[in-house]
This record gives sequence, C-alpha cells and structure tokens, in this order.
Amino acid sequence: MSIKIENTENKNELKLTFTVGAEKFDEGMKKVYAKTANYFTIPGFRKGKAPMDKVEKMYGAQIFYEDTFNEIVPEIFEKELKDNNIESVSKPEIDITQIEKGKDLIFTAIIQTKPEIKLGKYKGIELKKIVYNVSKSDIEKELENMSEKNSRLVSVEDGRVKVKENDITVIDFEGFVDGVAFDGGKAENHELKIGSKTFIPGFEDQVIGMKVNEEKEINVKFPEEYFSKDLAGKDAIFKVKLNEIKRKELPVLDDEFAKDVSEFETLEELKNSIKEKLEEENKNKAKYEIEEEAIKTVCDLVDVEIPSGMIETEIDNILKDIDAKLAYQGMNLEQYLQMIGKKEEEIRQEYFEQAQRSVKVRMILEAIVEAEKLEATTEEINEKINEMAKTYGKDSKELLENDNLKNYIKDSMKSEKAITFIVDNAKIK
Repeated sequence: MSIKIENTENKNELKLTFTVGAEKFDEGMKKVYAKTANYFTIPGFRKGKAPMDKVEKMYGAQIFYEDTFNEIVPEIFEKELKDNNIESVSKPEIDITQIEKGKDLIFTAIIQTKPEIKLGKYKGIELKKIVYNVSKSDIEKELENMSEKNSRLVSVEDGRVKVKENDITVIDFEGFVDGVAFDGGKAENHELKIGSKTFIPGFEDQVIGMKVNEEKEINVKFPEEYFSKDLAGKDAIFKVKLNEIKRKELPVLDDEFAKDVSEFETLEELKNSIKEKLEEENKNKAKYEIEEEAIKTVCDLVDVEIPSGMIETEIDNILKDIDAKLAYQGMNLEQYLQMIGKKEEEIRQEYFEQAQRSVKVRMILEAIVEAEKLEATTEEINEKINEMAKTYGKDSKELLENDNLKNYIKDSMKSEKAITFIVDNAKIK
C-alpha cells in the first residue's frame, strides 16, 4: 500500500494517488463474493453455492469490482489521511486508474483541506457599549399583556349599545344571489369578530353600528377569485339579525389582580418582578448584540478563502435542521420545496452566504481557542450536561456517558470562551 500526495492548482486542495496491492484487492473480492453469493444463479449449483470462479466465468470478474472498491477503500482512505495528518473538509473526487483482479488497485482522490487561519487583531478591538434601560411604559405594556391574557368575554346587556370594531357578534344570516338563497350561505348564532376579515369584504363593516335584535340587509360582492365559481364576482344580499354583542372585559390592575396572576401579594411587588425580568432580558440582549459585533469586527479583519466543501457541508447541516423542524409539522424538506415552488439547488444558494459566514466564524474562534489555549474543564462540561438533562427531562447519567455529546459541548464551550475573551479584551466605548 502506498500513497502519493501532490498539491493541485487550487488553494487548499490535494491530489492523493493510492496504490493498493493486488493481494489486498483480491482478498476484498473474496469478501464481496461471500456476502453476495446468494444473488447468483449458476446452472448445476444450488443458489449461493456456486464457486467464485464459476460466477466469474459466467458474469465476468468485473461484477465484483465496484463492491470491492466500496468494501476496502473507505478504511484505507481514512487510515492514510490520519497517518499523514491530513484533515479533509470535502467529499473526495474519486477517479479509478486501474481496477482488475490480480493487479494493484490504483485510484486518485482530490480533496480540499482546512485552510490555515492567520488571525488579525482580536485583542483590543473597539466596541460600542450597548445598554437597554427598562422604562415605565415597558412595565405597563407587560402588565397590559397579562391583563389581556386574563380578560373574559361578557355579553353587553344594554340594548342601546352599537357594534364597534373588535366586538364579538352573534348573528343569524342568510345569503341570496339574484333573489335565490345559495348553498352554505345560511347560519344561526354564528360568532363573528368584527375586524377579523374572515367574511366577504365589506360584510363586517356593515355590521358595525347594529344593535341587538336589529335586522339588516347587507350588500356585498364576492371576490373574482372566490373558491366557489358559482359565486365568484357576483353581487349578494345577506339578511342579518344581530342576537348578541360580546366585549372583552379586562381585570382591574390592583393587588387582587397581582394575587390572581402571580405569587405576589401586591401590584407593586408584581411590577418590581416584571422590571427585574425585563432588566435580565435587556442584559442578555445587549450581551448577544455586543458579542455579534465583536465576532463581526474580528472576522472582517481576517481574509481567508473558505473551501467550497466546507460551505456545502454547512449547507447540508442547515437543511438537515430545517428537515427536522418540518418533521414536527408532518412534512419533509422535499414536500416543503414543492409547496413553495423551489428546487433544492435554489434554496442551497439562498443559504450560501449564511453557511460561508458560519464556517468562517467557527474557524476563527477555533484559531483563537488554540492561540490562547482556552479549555473547557470536565467540571464545566458535566455541569452543562446536568443542566441539559434537567431542562429536557433526561437521565443525566446517560447523557454523561455520550462521548459525542460531550465533545460537542466541549467545542461549544470553547467557542463561547473565545467570544468572551474577545469582548473582555475589547475597548468598550
């Protein structure tokens, strides 16, 4: 077994020429024959019992070549990359030069390698201080949202009250086109929120101003592209009777409200709690934004050519994430693309810049981790895993034994430490 390593015309690209001994190739053919013997039918032999030479005579030895290549090459390929300290970041472009029983297997593989990052300035960069203050109106808005969630619908008893925007009306109606009632145009005690735009354009506007028990004829025109072709574009009259008006009743914002919606005894305590929560949210928001600005600043100072293979792999991962999220909606990526009328190549192109930036950021953070010898301790990793187990209701012992998860968390934590290092060493103005 031998390997020849050459640079190509392209940056961060290698051409690897592999020569696999004939004996190794022939052993691989025997393994493939043993696995596939049952697929061959040879006259005079029971299925799967024909000797290898008989199969070769009838079908040709080349029938085993492709499977033999796939049987022996992956292990050889990975071993040689490891032995020669080559980090491939792309799928290899394989070209078989010689493949024949009794002869050496010769093939080439063109791969892209991880580029070397030459860090620019990452210590002492200038960043603008970001602060978000909690205002009185922010607290009041949060209280309003809580009030909305705890509101209730009440029937308006006063017969003099007229329907207005956002009221819930209970109506009977029947629709007519050219004086004839049409199918599906009649209902009793139907709830309609005014302003919801769930009825034919113009219908809800004409309900505004009606009083309970009032009857009215409403004139509308069906849209030209209405789903029912029999009604599309036609004028219609609806005979409407208003049976009830319902309005949202908001609770009074007082100490009783605070007791009902929280663990606090007074409205003042609830307001203080809201303020603390909003301050924490603002702190996290500011932290995220200054970290994003720090990463952008450092990345702009590094000029590196990202191999296409790394970008394509990143796009693959993005699409896998999308596919996983779609699965929760009972859909897959292929169905989603059909629904939006796009091909996979189009959506891959849409994510190209995002993937390119993600790869560049990751490589720069890795370079900083190495330059500053940043590490995630076993205690830190275990603590993070225990937090995850608690959050997702998992067995922490099982997660702690998952090496892939531990390595992923370790890398993530080192990247976080690199970002923190940049910000901590920045000049904040």
